Amino acid sequence: MAISLKSMRYFTCALSHGSISRAAEELNVAASAISAAIDQIEAQFQLKLVNRFRARGISATASGRALARKFAHLLEEYEAVLAEGSDLKHALTGSLRIGYYAPVAPAFLPEILSTLATTEAAPTIHLEECNNDRAQAGLLAGDFDAILFVPDAVPPQVDFEVLIEAPAYCLCSAAHPLAQQDAVDLRQLGGEPVIVLNRPVAVDYYRQLLEAAGQNPATLAYANSSEMVRSLVGAGHGCAILNMRPALDISYAGQALAARPIRDPLPSLSLAVGYDRSNPRRVVTRFVDACRAYFREGAGAALVVTGREPAPR
Repeated sequence: MAISLKSMRYFTCALSHGSISRAAEELNVAASAISAAIDQIEAQFQLKLVNRFRARGISATASGRALARKFAHLLEEYEAVLAEGSDLKHALTGSLRIGYYAPVAPAFLPEILSTLATTEAAPTIHLEECNNDRAQAGLLAGDFDAILFVPDAVPPQVDFEVLIEAPAYCLCSAAHPLAQQDAVDLRQLGGEPVIVLNRPVAVDYYRQLLEAAGQNPATLAYANSSEMVRSLVGAGHGCAILNMRPALDISYAGQALAARPIRDPLPSLSLAVGYDRSNPRRVVTRFVDACRAYFREGAGAALVVTGREPAPR
């Protein structure tokens, strides 16, 4: 039978006082519980560890003293581990591991993370761009402390909250005729070559939008990064349907782009933050709070195209 930490604590306290009753008083337990712990430990090792005297308390045998020292060391190590765990939970130091499936995350994640810089030592940030499934599996496996992802077919074990709803919009070159309109219809894309963001969830979502509208435009290219899509569009190769945009309507090559809302009633894509909501570390809570503030009160609204935003820069 294993010896519990409680039994070790009762044993060492009784030996340090030389009295079962005084140990019981200090630990606020019954004297019988102290006596039972001593009996259990003696039975486990099959050694006489304590001499009992009816009127004079107890004294340790040589074996008892040796064991009490080892127990005391184990209890000290245990308390140290608990203290370190408590510090980790409440500190902003240590590591923060974030997995993200968000093609334009570089447009907002650095600003969100800047709020973690305080007068305290800042955490070490580990960022991993991944697909939606990897993000969710990584959170459940403990690879990530938090994830940014599209909550599509989420398993019940993943706790998350939606940060923003991003409607689909049309991206075209600033020189394209569609850029002169306040908004576009999906039917107008029927005669345009389309650049498709070839990422899990996204590619099926865009295909379903066009099919539901009865449109089947020719696909010119598939690209698995939003910046390649934007650069191809900026160079005049075609249009694209996306959901979030960077702060500037300029491609990597410096070509001007135009983001136009789509008039058709279309389902949005959601961006969510996933984390252990039952018992999060302080740094995780701070990160989630920063995400909420950014998208609900801060600059995050500029990353979606709703038809109400100011003219593109």
